[in-house]
Amino acid sequence: MDILKEITDALPKVITDAEFEAANIVLYTDNADFFRTGESKIKELVNQFKKRIELRSDKKILVSEEETKKIIEEIIPVDAEVTNIIFDLQRSIVVIEAKKPGLVIGKQGSVLQEVKEKTLWSPQVQRSSIIPSKITENIRSVLYANNSYRRKFLDNIGKKIYKDWSSEKKDEWIRLTMLGSGRQVGRSCILLQTPNSKILLDCGVDVAGHGKDKFPFFDVAEFDISTIDAIVLSHAHLDHCALIPYLYKMGFKGPVYMTPPTRDIAALTGLDFVGVAYKQATAPIFNSTDISEMVKHSITLNYNEVTDITPDIRITFYNAGHALGSAMTHINIGNGSHNLLYAADIKYQRTRLLDPAITNFPRVETVIIESTYGGKNDIMPPRIESENILLDHIRKTVERGGKILIPELGLGRAQETMLIIEDAIKSGKLQKIPVYIDGMIWDINAIHTAYPDFLSNSVKNLVFQDKNPFVSEVFNRVGSPQERKAVIEGGPCLVLATSGMLVGGASVEYLKHFASNKNNSLIFVCYQGVGSLGRQIQEGMKEWRTEEGEVIPVNLDTFTISGFSAHAGRTELLNFIKNCKPKPKRIIINHGEVSKSLDLASSLYKIEKVETNVPRNLETLRLK
Repeated sequence: MDILKEITDALPKVITDAEFEAANIVLYTDNADFFRTGESKIKELVNQFKKRIELRSDKKILVSEEETKKIIEEIIPVDAEVTNIIFDLQRSIVVIEAKKPGLVIGKQGSVLQEVKEKTLWSPQVQRSSIIPSKITENIRSVLYANNSYRRKFLDNIGKKIYKDWSSEKKDEWIRLTMLGSGRQVGRSCILLQTPNSKILLDCGVDVAGHGKDKFPFFDVAEFDISTIDAIVLSHAHLDHCALIPYLYKMGFKGPVYMTPPTRDIAALTGLDFVGVAYKQATAPIFNSTDISEMVKHSITLNYNEVTDITPDIRITFYNAGHALGSAMTHINIGNGSHNLLYAADIKYQRTRLLDPAITNFPRVETVIIESTYGGKNDIMPPRIESENILLDHIRKTVERGGKILIPELGLGRAQETMLIIEDAIKSGKLQKIPVYIDGMIWDINAIHTAYPDFLSNSVKNLVFQDKNPFVSEVFNRVGSPQERKAVIEGGPCLVLATSGMLVGGASVEYLKHFASNKNNSLIFVCYQGVGSLGRQIQEGMKEWRTEEGEVIPVNLDTFTISGFSAHAGRTELLNFIKNCKPKPKRIIINHGEVSKSLDLASSLYKIEKVETNVPRNLETLRLK
């Protein structure tokens, strides 16, 4: 049975087109009165079919863009601070970007309803970034440009999802193949297969790897890009997302599902990945066009939003607590015959930036969980203790006239450090010193300000009260080589710079100048991958030969503060599984060095009395 025909047959003969937008259904009408008054009829159909159904105007009855812009400017209060109005003519949508979206929506949606009735466009509201962000502007222009391709693309996905939509299929088997992240941290990439679907869970690189070891295993019989139905991206760290634009370069045309902030940050980190390759005089494996393709094929979901992605797979994202927009993916397979939770990277503890990962799910038989800090010695100290140690090291370094470098992951870790430093300086716990932000941290800060609903309640409230900590006068942006030179030649200061593992980027440039001076300090607050320069210094490297061949003595004080990681420590991982409701019957452990993965598996087996697996790369597990 054709679901679109069933729906249109139940309506008056005013529908000019019925299409899919992925799992959602959109009806177009050329009858202005029905567009304004037909909402109750659409709600009846939603209740009947249990699908999201939206009514929009046929483009031939839309008020002109110029006139619509005038009407919007008249209706929406100036206090809303509208920054942009974008028209998506192909889908009859007008996107209104504003610094105060609540005023654009109005009480119970009254302002938007007025825009809709007077213009016949379907209005959508987006929060503008408080920090101007070219990347966010570019992403939205790619998505909403006069884009007949995107309308067709979304319709085609829906056709695949709803093929034989009314027939019940029994899944005979479900298999997982580790293309990366098996007994290692890095190159996360898991292939999920059923008789009807092939899904990729993440597709990243090993940031510290070299040659072929940097990438997932694509040259295997299990992997055929032409048969992949969709990619699901948990978050925008390079070890999970870096290879997705490459897949589009190689001909992938399917959707990639992620949260809205993850889409923006994945595009930014992709551009940075290309930029770092050029700086290192190596040819990047993809370019900005491939990143645009990823954005054009992206479908975003908020937390707790359920959607079908193939005929037999339905997903829901839940807060993972790891980074802005990071998501655990609950995967309902075969109409509930098996429920898999791909937890990816999690933090099961409240941080300044984010609320902790959640543990209540509708149904769960299998959980895939990380083990980055799953070893028996990976007990994290209390965060307040870690904060005090950090501030103490900064104070002592400044007192002896030194500079401090903290290599940061641009996403998540850097913002957490900024919140700690800003609070310490404002409360007088730390003397006022110059704090410099370099690398792509500033652009990622901008994306944080555009999506406050994904942040912890305390930071969200600060953003809403115009006390945004990311634009505090405490921080100085370094935006050019001349400004960087001034920091290097200046007095005592604190520098936060990417990359977090000292693998390319601004942090390496600062280290070249800071390393030989024993008054300076290098503080590690995030995981250092095996083989990375950061790990080598952590393990006692005394002389560093740079890529240019220069030998630099490593004399500066080096500290590692473990309590700041955005990954769950061992106790958090054990508690996460303990508090998981319902209790899983099987736990698959990935994303950890061999000893840590095996240690966590052994402990979970003994404590929880459930089956545990620690698959190697290229190993396939049957879930059903």
